Amino acid sequence: MEPQGDIALIGLAVMGQNLILNMNDHGFTVVAYNRTVEKVDHFLANEAKGTKIIGAHSIEEMVAKLKRPRRVMMLVKAGKPVDEFIEQLIPHLEPGDIIIDGGNSLFEDTNRRQKYVESKGLLYIGTGVSGGEEGARRGPSIMPGGSPAAWPHVKDIFQAVSAKVEGGAGGQAQPCCDWVGEMGAGHYVKMVHNGIEYGDMQIICEAYNIMKHGLGMSADEMHQVFAEWNTGELDSYLIEITRDILAHKDEDGAPLVDKILDTAGQKGTGKWTVINSQDLGIPITLMAEAVYSRCVSALKDERVKAARKLKGPRPALSSIAANPEKKKAFIADIKSALFASKIISYAQGYMLMRAAAKEYKWTLNYGGIALMWRGGCIIRSVFLGKIKEAYDKNPKLMNLLLDDYFRAAIKESQKGWRNVVATAAKKGIPVPAFSTALAFYDQYRSAVLPANLLQAQRDYFGAHTYERVDKPRGEFFHTNWTGRGGATSSSTYNV
Repeated sequence: MEPQGDIALIGLAVMGQNLILNMNDHGFTVVAYNRTVEKVDHFLANEAKGTKIIGAHSIEEMVAKLKRPRRVMMLVKAGKPVDEFIEQLIPHLEPGDIIIDGGNSLFEDTNRRQKYVESKGLLYIGTGVSGGEEGARRGPSIMPGGSPAAWPHVKDIFQAVSAKVEGGAGGQAQPCCDWVGEMGAGHYVKMVHNGIEYGDMQIICEAYNIMKHGLGMSADEMHQVFAEWNTGELDSYLIEITRDILAHKDEDGAPLVDKILDTAGQKGTGKWTVINSQDLGIPITLMAEAVYSRCVSALKDERVKAARKLKGPRPALSSIAANPEKKKAFIADIKSALFASKIISYAQGYMLMRAAAKEYKWTLNYGGIALMWRGGCIIRSVFLGKIKEAYDKNPKLMNLLLDDYFRAAIKESQKGWRNVVATAAKKGIPVPAFSTALAFYDQYRSAVLPANLLQAQRDYFGAHTYERVDKPRGEFFHTNWTGRGGATSSSTYNV
Protein backbone atom coordinates (compact mmCIF):
# COMPACT_ATOMS: atom_id res chain seq x y z
CA MET A 1 0.00 0.00 0.00
CA GLU A 2 1.25 3.45 -0.95
CA PRO A 3 2.25 5.61 2.07
CA GLN A 4 -0.51 8.09 2.99
CA GLY A 5 1.02 10.19 5.79
CA ASP A 6 2.05 13.79 5.15
CA ILE A 7 3.74 14.08 8.56
CA ALA A 8 4.15 11.98 11.70
CA LEU A 9 3.88 13.29 15.23
CA ILE A 10 5.43 11.58 18.24
CA GLY A 11 3.94 12.43 21.64
CA LEU A 12 0.25 12.25 22.45
CA ALA A 13 0.06 14.56 25.45
CA VAL A 14 -2.40 17.45 25.22
CA MET A 15 -0.25 19.61 22.89
CA GLY A 16 0.53 16.70 20.58
CA GLN A 17 -3.08 15.52 20.29
CA ASN A 18 -4.37 19.02 19.61
CA LEU A 19 -1.73 19.80 17.00
CA ILE A 20 -2.52 16.53 15.20
CA LEU A 21 -6.24 17.40 15.16
CA ASN A 22 -5.38 20.88 13.89
CA MET A 23 -3.30 19.39 11.04
CA ASN A 24 -6.14 17.01 10.22
CA ASP A 25 -8.60 19.93 10.05
CA HIS A 26 -6.37 21.54 7.43
CA GLY A 27 -6.36 18.48 5.17
CA PHE A 28 -3.09 16.85 6.17
CA THR A 29 -2.88 13.14 6.91
CA VAL A 30 -1.02 12.65 10.19
CA VAL A 31 0.54 9.47 11.54
CA ALA A 32 0.26 9.44 15.34
CA TYR A 33 2.73 7.58 17.54
CA ASN A 34 3.44 7.45 21.26
CA ARG A 35 6.01 5.54 23.29
CA THR A 36 3.11 4.06 25.29
CA VAL A 37 1.26 2.63 22.31
CA GLU A 38 -2.02 2.17 24.23
CA LYS A 39 -2.36 5.95 23.99
CA VAL A 40 -2.41 5.67 20.20
CA ASP A 41 -5.38 3.30 20.24
CA HIS A 42 -7.21 5.42 22.81
CA PHE A 43 -6.64 8.58 20.77
CA LEU A 44 -7.90 6.95 17.56
CA ALA A 45 -10.99 5.57 19.32
CA ASN A 46 -11.88 8.86 21.01
CA GLU A 47 -10.55 12.32 20.11
CA ALA A 48 -9.46 11.28 16.58
CA LYS A 49 -12.53 9.16 15.79
CA GLY A 50 -13.92 9.89 12.33
CA THR A 51 -10.73 11.66 11.12
CA LYS A 52 -8.06 10.72 8.57
CA ILE A 53 -5.48 10.34 11.36
CA ILE A 54 -3.45 7.11 11.12
CA GLY A 55 -2.02 5.28 14.11
CA ALA A 56 1.33 3.50 14.39
CA HIS A 57 2.53 1.06 17.04
CA SER A 58 6.26 1.27 16.32
CA ILE A 59 8.80 3.70 14.88
CA GLU A 60 9.27 1.39 11.91
CA GLU A 61 5.54 1.25 11.17
CA MET A 62 5.23 5.03 11.57
CA VAL A 63 8.04 5.73 9.08
CA ALA A 64 6.65 3.20 6.59
CA LYS A 65 3.35 5.11 6.46
CA LEU A 66 4.99 8.43 5.49
CA LYS A 67 5.37 9.96 2.04
CA ARG A 68 8.89 11.05 1.03
CA PRO A 69 10.63 13.14 2.17
CA ARG A 70 9.47 11.81 5.50
CA ARG A 71 8.63 14.46 8.08
CA VAL A 72 8.66 13.35 11.72
CA MET A 73 7.78 15.83 14.45
CA MET A 74 8.45 15.22 18.15
CA LEU A 75 6.43 16.88 20.89
CA VAL A 76 8.13 15.25 23.85
CA LYS A 77 9.80 16.46 27.03
CA ALA A 78 12.99 18.48 26.40
CA GLY A 79 16.35 16.90 27.11
CA LYS A 80 17.17 13.19 27.06
CA PRO A 81 13.84 12.01 25.50
CA VAL A 82 14.55 14.08 22.37
CA ASP A 83 18.00 12.52 21.94
CA GLU A 84 16.58 9.04 22.52
CA PHE A 85 13.94 9.45 19.82
CA ILE A 86 16.49 10.83 17.37
CA GLU A 87 18.59 7.69 17.87
CA GLN A 88 15.52 5.48 17.33
CA LEU A 89 14.51 7.37 14.18
CA ILE A 90 17.83 7.59 12.33
CA PRO A 91 18.10 3.88 11.33
CA HIS A 92 14.66 4.03 9.66
CA LEU A 93 15.11 7.28 7.72
CA GLU A 94 16.77 8.10 4.40
CA PRO A 95 18.86 11.07 3.24
CA GLY A 96 16.65 14.14 2.87
CA ASP A 97 14.14 13.03 5.51
CA ILE A 98 13.36 15.59 8.22
CA ILE A 99 13.31 15.30 12.01
CA ILE A 100 11.46 18.13 13.80
CA ASP A 101 11.67 18.95 17.51
CA GLY A 102 8.61 20.98 18.53
CA GLY A 103 9.31 20.95 22.26
CA ASN A 104 10.89 23.59 24.50
CA SER A 105 14.48 22.54 23.86
CA LEU A 106 17.48 24.67 24.78
CA PHE A 107 18.79 26.29 21.58
CA GLU A 108 22.32 24.98 22.23
CA ASP A 109 20.94 21.42 22.25
CA THR A 110 19.29 22.17 18.90
CA ASN A 111 22.63 23.39 17.51
CA ARG A 112 24.24 20.11 18.57
CA ARG A 113 21.40 17.94 17.27
CA GLN A 114 21.27 19.63 13.88
CA LYS A 115 24.98 18.98 13.30
CA TYR A 116 24.58 15.36 14.36
CA VAL A 117 21.45 14.68 12.29
CA GLU A 118 22.93 16.37 9.21
CA SER A 119 26.03 14.19 9.59
CA LYS A 120 23.68 11.24 8.97
CA GLY A 121 22.39 12.80 5.73
CA LEU A 122 19.12 13.97 7.29
CA LEU A 123 17.63 17.43 7.87
CA TYR A 124 16.66 18.91 11.23
CA ILE A 125 14.27 21.57 12.47
CA GLY A 126 14.00 22.91 16.02
CA THR A 127 10.81 24.91 16.31
CA GLY A 128 9.15 26.83 19.07
CA VAL A 129 5.41 26.21 19.37
CA SER A 130 3.49 28.60 21.60
CA GLY A 131 -0.16 28.95 22.54
CA GLY A 132 -0.84 26.17 24.99
CA GLU A 133 -3.44 23.49 24.30
CA GLU A 134 -5.95 25.95 22.82
CA GLY A 135 -3.32 27.41 20.50
CA ALA A 136 -2.21 23.95 19.36
CA ARG A 137 -5.82 23.10 18.51
CA ARG A 138 -6.93 26.37 16.90
CA GLY A 139 -3.70 27.95 15.68
CA PRO A 140 -0.38 28.38 17.54
CA SER A 141 2.56 30.65 16.92
CA ILE A 142 5.28 28.53 15.29
CA MET A 143 8.97 29.60 15.21
CA PRO A 144 11.04 27.18 13.08
CA GLY A 145 14.81 27.16 12.63
CA GLY A 146 17.43 24.60 11.67
CA SER A 147 18.40 23.13 8.29
CA PRO A 148 17.31 25.71 5.66
CA ALA A 149 16.75 22.94 3.10
CA ALA A 150 14.01 21.50 5.31
CA TRP A 151 11.83 24.63 5.39
CA PRO A 152 10.20 24.27 1.93
CA HIS A 153 9.05 20.76 2.91
CA VAL A 154 7.25 21.85 6.09
CA LYS A 155 6.24 25.42 5.21
CA ASP A 156 2.77 24.58 3.88
CA ILE A 157 1.89 22.47 6.91
CA PHE A 158 3.24 24.86 9.53
CA GLN A 159 1.75 27.99 8.00
CA ALA A 160 -1.63 26.33 7.41
CA VAL A 161 -2.05 25.28 11.04
CA SER A 162 -0.60 28.42 12.65
CA ALA A 163 -2.62 31.38 13.90
CA LYS A 164 -3.45 34.11 11.37
CA VAL A 165 -3.38 37.88 11.86
CA GLU A 166 -4.01 40.90 9.66
CA GLY A 167 -0.95 42.68 8.37
CA GLY A 168 -0.17 41.19 4.99
CA ALA A 169 -0.07 42.94 1.64
CA GLY A 170 -3.48 44.23 0.64
CA GLY A 171 -4.88 43.52 4.11
CA GLN A 172 -4.41 39.78 3.74
CA ALA A 173 -4.19 37.60 6.84
CA GLN A 174 -0.67 36.38 7.51
CA PRO A 175 0.38 33.20 9.31
CA CYS A 176 2.11 33.55 12.69
CA CYS A 177 4.89 31.35 11.36
CA ASP A 178 7.94 32.01 9.23
CA TRP A 179 11.48 30.78 8.95
CA VAL A 180 13.57 32.22 11.78
CA GLY A 181 17.11 31.13 10.89
CA GLU A 182 19.72 28.40 10.98
CA MET A 183 20.65 26.07 13.83
CA GLY A 184 18.89 26.85 17.12
CA ALA A 185 17.48 30.24 16.03
CA GLY A 186 13.86 29.04 16.23
CA HIS A 187 14.23 27.64 19.72
CA TYR A 188 16.18 30.75 20.74
CA VAL A 189 13.34 33.05 19.70
CA LYS A 190 10.90 30.80 21.58
CA MET A 191 13.17 31.01 24.63
CA VAL A 192 13.09 34.82 24.51
CA HIS A 193 9.32 34.65 24.01
CA ASN A 194 9.07 32.65 27.22
CA GLY A 195 11.33 35.10 29.05
CA ILE A 196 9.06 37.97 27.99
CA GLU A 197 6.08 35.84 29.04
CA TYR A 198 7.60 35.58 32.54
CA GLY A 199 7.94 39.37 32.60
CA ASP A 200 4.40 40.03 31.37
CA MET A 201 2.94 37.72 33.99
CA GLN A 202 5.00 39.30 36.79
CA ILE A 203 4.03 42.90 36.01
CA ILE A 204 0.35 41.90 35.80
CA CYS A 205 0.72 40.23 39.21
CA GLU A 206 2.32 43.37 40.64
CA ALA A 207 -0.59 45.50 39.38
CA TYR A 208 -3.01 43.00 40.95
CA ASN A 209 -1.05 43.02 44.23
CA ILE A 210 -1.17 46.82 44.57
CA MET A 211 -4.91 46.87 43.88
CA LYS A 212 -5.60 43.98 46.27
CA HIS A 213 -3.35 44.79 49.23
CA GLY A 214 -2.86 48.51 48.69
CA LEU A 215 -6.32 49.66 47.63
CA GLY A 216 -8.20 46.75 49.23
CA MET A 217 -10.09 45.97 46.01
CA SER A 218 -12.18 42.84 45.65
CA ALA A 219 -11.66 40.28 42.88
CA ASP A 220 -14.87 41.53 41.21
CA GLU A 221 -13.61 45.14 41.23
CA MET A 222 -10.27 44.07 39.76
CA HIS A 223 -12.10 41.99 37.16
CA GLN A 224 -13.78 45.19 35.98
CA VAL A 225 -10.44 47.03 35.82
CA PHE A 226 -8.76 44.29 33.75
CA ALA A 227 -11.82 44.08 31.50
CA GLU A 228 -11.45 47.81 30.78
CA TRP A 229 -7.69 47.54 30.28
CA ASN A 230 -8.23 44.77 27.74
CA THR A 231 -10.03 47.20 25.40
CA GLY A 232 -7.06 49.54 24.91
CA GLU A 233 -3.30 49.43 24.40
CA LEU A 234 -3.00 46.61 26.96
CA ASP A 235 -5.35 44.35 24.97
CA SER A 236 -3.67 40.96 25.18
CA TYR A 237 -4.19 37.30 25.97
CA LEU A 238 -2.63 37.54 29.44
CA ILE A 239 -4.76 40.57 30.44
CA GLU A 240 -7.80 38.74 29.04
CA ILE A 241 -7.24 35.58 31.07
CA THR A 242 -6.47 37.65 34.18
CA ARG A 243 -9.87 39.31 33.72
CA ASP A 244 -11.51 35.88 33.50
CA ILE A 245 -9.57 34.41 36.44
CA LEU A 246 -10.66 37.25 38.73
CA ALA A 247 -14.31 36.62 37.86
CA HIS A 248 -14.13 32.86 38.48
CA LYS A 249 -15.85 31.64 41.64
CA ASP A 250 -15.18 28.52 43.68
CA GLU A 251 -18.02 26.15 44.61
CA ASP A 252 -18.82 28.27 47.68
CA GLY A 253 -19.15 31.44 45.60
CA ALA A 254 -15.83 32.94 46.79
CA PRO A 255 -13.16 34.03 44.25
CA LEU A 256 -11.11 30.96 43.36
CA VAL A 257 -7.92 33.02 42.92
CA ASP A 258 -7.95 33.85 46.66
CA LYS A 259 -7.71 30.13 47.48
CA ILE A 260 -4.69 29.38 45.29
CA LEU A 261 -1.38 29.01 47.15
CA ASP A 262 1.07 31.82 46.34
CA THR A 263 4.01 29.68 45.19
CA ALA A 264 4.86 29.68 41.49
CA GLY A 265 6.66 27.03 39.45
CA GLN A 266 8.78 27.27 36.31
CA LYS A 267 9.88 24.93 33.53
CA GLY A 268 13.28 26.52 33.01
CA THR A 269 12.97 28.58 29.81
CA GLY A 270 12.90 31.85 31.77
CA LYS A 271 16.04 30.78 33.61
CA TRP A 272 17.73 29.87 30.32
CA THR A 273 16.96 33.35 28.96
CA VAL A 274 18.54 35.04 31.96
CA ILE A 275 21.64 32.80 31.85
CA ASN A 276 22.11 33.49 28.14
CA SER A 277 21.69 37.24 28.70
CA GLN A 278 24.59 37.10 31.15
CA ASP A 279 26.70 35.23 28.59
CA LEU A 280 25.97 37.98 26.04
CA GLY A 281 26.20 40.88 28.51
CA ILE A 282 22.65 42.13 27.88
CA PRO A 283 20.67 43.53 30.85
CA ILE A 284 17.26 41.86 30.68
CA THR A 285 16.62 43.06 34.21
CA LEU A 286 12.83 42.76 34.17
CA MET A 287 12.84 39.12 33.03
CA ALA A 288 15.50 38.34 35.64
CA GLU A 289 13.33 39.85 38.38
CA ALA A 290 10.37 37.84 37.11
CA VAL A 291 12.39 34.62 37.40
CA TYR A 292 13.68 35.56 40.87
CA SER A 293 10.17 36.54 41.99
CA ARG A 294 9.05 32.99 41.28
CA CYS A 295 12.02 31.78 43.32
CA VAL A 296 11.04 34.04 46.24
CA SER A 297 7.43 32.82 45.98
CA ALA A 298 8.69 29.27 46.43
CA LEU A 299 10.09 30.22 49.86
CA LYS A 300 6.57 30.13 51.30
CA ASP A 301 7.40 28.61 54.69
CA GLU A 302 10.30 31.01 55.21
CA ARG A 303 8.16 33.98 54.17
CA VAL A 304 5.43 33.06 56.64
CA LYS A 305 8.00 32.97 59.47
CA ALA A 306 9.68 36.17 58.28
CA ALA A 307 6.33 37.98 58.13
CA ARG A 308 6.00 37.53 61.90
CA LYS A 309 9.45 38.96 62.68
CA LEU A 310 10.43 41.46 59.98
CA LYS A 311 8.64 44.77 60.37
CA GLY A 312 7.78 47.37 57.76
CA PRO A 313 5.02 49.81 56.82
CA ARG A 314 1.42 48.64 56.45
CA PRO A 315 0.55 48.24 52.75
CA ALA A 316 -2.92 49.80 52.96
CA LEU A 317 -3.32 52.96 50.86
CA SER A 318 -6.28 54.04 52.98
CA SER A 319 -6.43 57.73 52.05
CA ILE A 320 -6.36 56.90 48.32
CA ALA A 321 -8.83 54.01 48.61
CA ALA A 322 -11.32 56.15 50.54
CA ASN A 323 -11.43 58.90 47.90
CA PRO A 324 -13.11 57.75 44.63
CA GLU A 325 -11.32 60.34 42.49
CA LYS A 326 -7.89 59.60 44.00
CA LYS A 327 -8.54 55.88 43.67
CA LYS A 328 -9.49 56.20 40.00
CA ALA A 329 -6.39 58.30 39.34
CA PHE A 330 -4.11 55.82 41.12
CA ILE A 331 -5.56 52.88 39.17
CA ALA A 332 -4.74 54.87 36.02
CA ASP A 333 -1.19 55.25 37.37
CA ILE A 334 -0.98 51.48 37.91
CA LYS A 335 -1.99 51.02 34.28
CA SER A 336 0.78 53.43 33.24
CA ALA A 337 3.32 51.49 35.32
CA LEU A 338 2.18 48.24 33.73
CA PHE A 339 2.32 49.62 30.18
CA ALA A 340 5.70 51.33 30.61
CA SER A 341 7.22 48.24 32.22
CA LYS A 342 5.87 46.11 29.38
CA ILE A 343 7.65 48.37 26.88
CA ILE A 344 10.91 47.98 28.83
CA SER A 345 10.54 44.19 28.92
CA TYR A 346 10.09 43.91 25.16
CA ALA A 347 12.88 46.43 24.51
CA GLN A 348 15.21 44.27 26.60
CA GLY A 349 14.03 41.10 24.82
CA TYR A 350 14.81 42.64 21.44
CA MET A 351 18.20 43.85 22.73
CA LEU A 352 18.95 40.23 23.61
CA MET A 353 17.90 38.93 20.19
CA ARG A 354 20.05 41.56 18.43
CA ALA A 355 23.06 40.50 20.50
CA ALA A 356 22.35 36.82 19.81
CA ALA A 357 22.06 37.42 16.07
CA LYS A 358 25.48 39.07 16.12
CA GLU A 359 27.08 36.41 18.33
CA TYR A 360 25.61 33.37 16.56
CA LYS A 361 25.64 34.88 13.04
CA TRP A 362 21.88 34.70 12.51
CA THR A 363 19.84 37.03 10.33
CA LEU A 364 16.70 37.69 12.36
CA ASN A 365 13.66 39.54 11.01
CA TYR A 366 12.61 41.51 14.08
CA GLY A 367 9.35 42.78 12.60
CA GLY A 368 8.59 39.26 11.40
CA ILE A 369 9.17 37.90 14.92
CA ALA A 370 6.67 40.45 16.28
CA LEU A 371 4.20 39.24 13.65
CA MET A 372 4.77 35.60 14.66
CA TRP A 373 4.00 36.59 18.25
CA ARG A 374 1.01 38.73 17.25
CA GLY A 375 -1.36 35.75 17.31
CA GLY A 376 -1.57 32.24 18.70
CA CYS A 377 1.08 32.55 21.41
CA ILE A 378 0.83 33.34 25.13
CA ILE A 379 2.20 36.90 24.76
CA ARG A 380 -0.07 37.78 21.83
CA SER A 381 -1.29 41.37 22.03
CA VAL A 382 -2.13 44.45 19.96
CA PHE A 383 1.11 45.90 21.36
CA LEU A 384 3.14 43.60 19.09
CA GLY A 385 1.65 45.28 16.05
CA LYS A 386 3.41 48.47 17.16
CA ILE A 387 6.71 46.59 17.39
CA LYS A 388 6.26 45.29 13.84
CA GLU A 389 5.52 48.83 12.64
CA ALA A 390 8.66 50.11 14.38
CA TYR A 391 10.92 47.58 12.64
CA ASP A 392 9.09 47.92 9.30
CA LYS A 393 9.86 51.64 9.51
CA ASN A 394 13.47 51.10 10.58
CA PRO A 395 14.85 47.52 10.29
CA LYS A 396 18.12 48.72 11.91
CA LEU A 397 16.39 50.26 14.94
CA MET A 398 18.94 50.09 17.77
CA ASN A 399 16.39 49.96 20.60
CA LEU A 400 12.59 49.97 20.75
CA LEU A 401 12.75 52.83 23.25
CA LEU A 402 14.09 55.05 20.45
CA ASP A 403 11.08 54.47 18.19
CA ASP A 404 8.71 57.47 18.06
CA TYR A 405 5.65 55.55 19.27
CA PHE A 406 7.37 53.88 22.23
CA ARG A 407 9.27 57.05 23.18
CA ALA A 408 5.97 58.95 23.31
CA ALA A 409 4.26 56.13 25.22
CA ILE A 410 6.97 56.11 27.90
CA LYS A 411 6.79 59.89 28.16
CA GLU A 412 3.03 59.73 28.67
CA SER A 413 3.24 56.89 31.22
CA GLN A 414 6.25 58.12 33.16
CA LYS A 415 4.58 60.29 35.82
CA GLY A 416 2.14 57.56 36.86
CA TRP A 417 4.85 54.89 36.67
CA ARG A 418 7.13 56.83 39.03
CA ASN A 419 4.24 57.54 41.40
CA VAL A 420 3.36 53.85 41.67
CA VAL A 421 6.96 52.75 42.28
CA ALA A 422 7.51 55.47 44.88
CA THR A 423 4.19 54.82 46.64
CA ALA A 424 4.79 51.07 46.70
CA ALA A 425 8.28 51.59 48.18
CA LYS A 426 6.91 53.87 50.91
CA LYS A 427 4.16 51.39 51.80
CA GLY A 428 6.29 48.24 51.62
CA ILE A 429 4.44 46.70 48.65
CA PRO A 430 6.95 44.66 46.60
CA VAL A 431 7.07 45.70 42.94
CA PRO A 432 10.43 44.25 41.77
CA ALA A 433 9.58 44.26 38.05
CA PHE A 434 8.05 47.77 38.01
CA SER A 435 11.07 49.03 39.98
CA THR A 436 13.79 47.40 37.91
CA ALA A 437 12.10 48.51 34.67
CA LEU A 438 12.18 52.12 35.88
CA ALA A 439 15.78 51.79 37.07
CA PHE A 440 16.81 50.41 33.68
CA TYR A 441 15.04 53.26 31.88
CA ASP A 442 16.85 55.82 34.01
CA GLN A 443 20.18 54.06 33.48
CA TYR A 444 19.66 53.76 29.71
CA ARG A 445 18.84 57.47 29.35
CA SER A 446 21.90 58.51 31.43
CA ALA A 447 24.84 59.76 29.38
CA VAL A 448 27.02 59.36 32.46
CA LEU A 449 26.87 56.52 35.01
CA PRO A 450 29.02 55.94 38.14
CA ALA A 451 30.93 53.11 36.45
CA ASN A 452 33.96 55.43 36.37
CA LEU A 453 34.28 54.92 40.14
CA LEU A 454 33.74 51.18 39.67
CA GLN A 455 36.57 51.04 37.11
CA ALA A 456 38.82 52.95 39.52
CA GLN A 457 38.02 50.40 42.24
CA ARG A 458 38.82 47.50 39.90
CA ASP A 459 42.09 49.10 38.91
CA TYR A 460 42.93 49.81 42.58
CA PHE A 461 42.51 46.23 43.82
CA GLY A 462 43.22 44.26 40.65
CA ALA A 463 45.14 46.50 38.23
CA HIS A 464 42.37 45.94 35.68
CA THR A 465 43.01 49.33 33.95
CA TYR A 466 40.53 51.95 32.78
CA GLU A 467 39.86 54.23 29.82
CA ARG A 468 39.88 58.05 30.12
CA VAL A 469 37.31 60.59 28.92
CA ASP A 470 40.13 62.80 27.64
CA LYS A 471 41.74 60.03 25.56
CA PRO A 472 40.53 57.96 22.56
CA ARG A 473 38.44 54.85 23.27
CA GLY A 474 40.55 51.70 23.28
CA GLU A 475 43.51 53.20 25.18
CA PHE A 476 43.87 51.68 28.66
CA PHE A 477 45.60 53.12 31.69
CA HIS A 478 46.70 51.89 35.11
CA THR A 479 47.41 53.95 38.22
CA ASN A 480 49.66 52.98 41.13
CA TRP A 481 46.99 54.08 43.64
CA THR A 482 48.90 53.28 46.85
CA GLY A 483 52.43 54.08 45.78
CA ARG A 484 53.34 50.52 46.71
CA GLY A 485 52.06 48.82 43.54
CA GLY A 486 53.98 48.40 40.34
CA ALA A 487 53.38 49.50 36.76
CA THR A 488 52.19 46.04 35.64
CA SER A 489 48.49 45.82 34.86
CA SER A 490 46.12 42.91 34.48
CA SER A 491 44.49 42.04 31.19
CA THR A 492 41.38 44.02 30.29
CA TYR A 493 37.97 42.45 29.99
CA ASN A 494 34.36 43.49 29.63
CA VAL A 495 30.95 42.00 30.41
